[in-house]
Amino acid sequence: MPDHPHMQSPEGQVSDAVTGNWVDHKAPAFLRPYLRLSRADRPIGTWLLLLPCWWGLALAILHDGQARWFDLWIFVACGLGAWLMRGAGCTWNDITDRDFDAAVERTKSRPIPSGQVSVKQAALWMGLQALISFGILLTFNGPAIAMGVLALLPVAVYPFAKRFTWWPQVFLGIAFNWGALLAWVAHTGSLHPAPVILYLAGIAWTLFYDTIYAHQDKEDDALIGVKSTARLFAENTPVWLRRFLVATVILMGLSILVAMSGQADRPFAVLIALLAPWAMGAHLIWQMRVLDTEDNAICLKLFRANRDTGLIPLLFFAGAMFG
Repeated sequence: MPDHPHMQSPEGQVSDAVTGNWVDHKAPAFLRPYLRLSRADRPIGTWLLLLPCWWGLALAILHDGQARWFDLWIFVACGLGAWLMRGAGCTWNDITDRDFDAAVERTKSRPIPSGQVSVKQAALWMGLQALISFGILLTFNGPAIAMGVLALLPVAVYPFAKRFTWWPQVFLGIAFNWGALLAWVAHTGSLHPAPVILYLAGIAWTLFYDTIYAHQDKEDDALIGVKSTARLFAENTPVWLRRFLVATVILMGLSILVAMSGQADRPFAVLIALLAPWAMGAHLIWQMRVLDTEDNAICLKLFRANRDTGLIPLLFFAGAMFG
């Protein structure tokens, strides 16, 4: 929405796009509908997909006690891959949800239901993003490549989850936090209990922020029969959010203990790392204090605030590397 009521929105702008975003104001006109499909005008989703990747990489470095030059490429490649695969996943989501999106106030302005692109054009755009992302994935080791290919399964299933379960946010968590596993494997070459526990912490976090996000659509979702945790929890949402908060903090703390269990000679580093989930939890508590599930603007603001929530552990992980 424009900042000033008399300012005209750019043609084709999606209703919940970030004000003044570069897609609507700087990108070539012919490319804008495709970038909107990829949510490039709403970058929070890329952050939420990327941050678990960086968690996994950081925890793997803490586990090994050393960083390698290739880790710098893993760090960058995760950023590129998150942008591309978030774009491909959102394009797939818009293809499968085009009829639902046309019936929901917040989503009817998206490129497919608003007629900016055809389904065929969207499918080609999705394929292009996935192909480039696969090329990046091929620079990793074999096990990481396998993990990346396997990630396509939850991505493919997620858009259909709200049709058959009240817990579609679980499926989103499975897809969005896969990077914690992939980045660990890209660094170490094998899986380990620590990233699996970190992955579960990420899923709990996703349940927290996406339940808040889903409250924006609960009235429209009820009319068209779409399920969500927001509709399931209703007035009990704060109770469930506290449970997800506690689960996130405990599971992340446990993953750190498991990852650094053999480092009794580095107590200061372990302590700094263990502060990460508590600091993240404090930010989640702040969100709960501000939350009003009947105020869509607040729900969207808090959803977007989870970029900072996810960055907080990285600061402590980085500090622990030098501890």
